[in-house]
Amino acid sequence: MKWLRIALFVGLLLLLVGCGQKDLQEVKVGEVTRSIFYAPLYAAIEEGFFEDEGLSIQLSTIPGGDKTMTALLSDGIDIALIGAETSVYVSGQNPNDKVINFAQLTQTDGTFLVARDQNVDFSWDALKDSTFLGQRVGGMPQMAGEFVLKKQGIDPQNDLTLIQNIDFANIANAFASGTGDYVQLFEPTASIFEQQGIGKIVASFGEELGAIPYTVFMAKESTFSEKEMMDSFTKALYKAQKWVYEASSADVAKAIAPYFEDTDQKIIEQVVTRYRDQESYAKNPIIDEDEFQNLLDVMTEAGVLEFEPAYKDLVNRSFADAVVK
Repeated sequence: MKWLRIALFVGLLLLLVGCGQKDLQEVKVGEVTRSIFYAPLYAAIEEGFFEDEGLSIQLSTIPGGDKTMTALLSDGIDIALIGAETSVYVSGQNPNDKVINFAQLTQTDGTFLVARDQNVDFSWDALKDSTFLGQRVGGMPQMAGEFVLKKQGIDPQNDLTLIQNIDFANIANAFASGTGDYVQLFEPTASIFEQQGIGKIVASFGEELGAIPYTVFMAKESTFSEKEMMDSFTKALYKAQKWVYEASSADVAKAIAPYFEDTDQKIIEQVVTRYRDQESYAKNPIIDEDEFQNLLDVMTEAGVLEFEPAYKDLVNRSFADAVVK
């Protein structure tokens, strides 16, 4: 009988523990790349903000905006973290189940201008007659980069030698191997190159360009019927956005370090500080209409818009508005 009482006690204990557990809804999120630029997302996962809202995030990295969008349209993922320009491209194809932006993660360009000559007395005019290793054609980094160059009085097509035929993943290696006088890079590569003496960060495209919904979360319109999930996701994101600015850079770096195992934590901390100082991380998930227009202006200048997109057709800010209020 003793063994029976023990079995009943253990069973009751397991039942009580099970009753205390909260079932988490799985949400598949695809990010277009792995970047310290996306720190609030990783912080939301690691600090338990999504779990607090009843969600279990299954994060996958899907290199390339076209591949990430394909995964979203084919239901391989529920939510995509990608450049907002991608939703504009897709909207022009009149899909049956529209892709809608609903929450902003970053609000500036995340790239930096790196000069090979570490002793350069930098001015934007120094780029004239130089060889500039830029980003791939059609992506927001390339469009934003050229927009800034034009703003500085530089014609990208005539005032310098512009190289744009190198895949995103190989741009840094090409510069390290000796290609180009200047290169447009994301962090932490820019800071690592500076540390290694390969180049020097001389300007921020984010500071020059100004506020823009650079990287956003988007989903198919049909997903918006899951209002509780969408609301919970946006709440968790907003908590993380506030935490990233309230916590120390060291604490943020420690939280997101598991996502960057090959990067020194001091570099992560340095990059977080740089992105916070120029307010690259959005402070709330609201996609502002004026900032969205800035995005469209950049795309118009780049000559990639074949129609006039409407903000109301591309953005649903109801969840963001609700959590911020």
